Amino acid sequence: MPKAAEAAAEEPAQSPVTVATPAHPVTPPRKVPKPKTAAERTARVQRILAILDEIYPQATCALHHHNAWELLVATILSAQCTDKRVNEVTPGLFRKYPTIEDFAHAHPAELENEIRSTGFFRNKTKSLIGAARRILGEYGGKVPRTLDQLITVPGAARKTANVVLGTAFGIASGVVVDTHVYRVSRRLDLTKGEDPVKIEQDLMKIIPNDRWILFSHQIIHHGRERCIARKPKCGICPLDPLCYAKDKTLA
Repeated sequence: MPKAAEAAAEEPAQSPVTVATPAHPVTPPRKVPKPKTAAERTARVQRILAILDEIYPQATCALHHHNAWELLVATILSAQCTDKRVNEVTPGLFRKYPTIEDFAHAHPAELENEIRSTGFFRNKTKSLIGAARRILGEYGGKVPRTLDQLITVPGAARKTANVVLGTAFGIASGVVVDTHVYRVSRRLDLTKGEDPVKIEQDLMKIIPNDRWILFSHQIIHHGRERCIARKPKCGICPLDPLCYAKDKTLA
């Protein structure tokens, strides 16, 4: 395991250090030049990556965990739920079920009660118990380290698998496409895709492989902090001069 990934597995993920940005006049979309050639598009992507590095230099997963299994649990719970809520639930959950074996033998009704506040608790309970049993039965109690194996685990679709592989093991299996990456990547015209699979494919073509993990975290944090769904905070966004999204907030 790479040292950085090993450290991430041992220590709870901390909030990223975000560099504050002074307010500035917003550039109207029509005044932002669009790239016309492949070279211009590549240069624009490189500039976007450089700016993301400036404002989110230490971006990482916001879900608190101590190992790959806990991260898998937290990521499953995060579906249709905020990371903040998940982080409130998991400390008590992991005290009651400290090992993967405990989850595998959990009483469904009791586990449902523990995770009720995260929503869709019945389906999530089935996924958690199923995931624990699958990993114990098929993978010797160890969370798989390949995408093909991990997506066979209940509750671990491609997005969840990318989160676990990237954050827990430092394996760049793809780009995480959650609701924030979906919104921000389309606003920045990095993709015109309308489904997560197509968006991930588009991003993997233009983002260097060694940036997939960090880029995913940076875009997620950017979507939470600045490029929010309603009335994005364009006046404090360093990407404003490069953004020609039609729904920019001008005032």
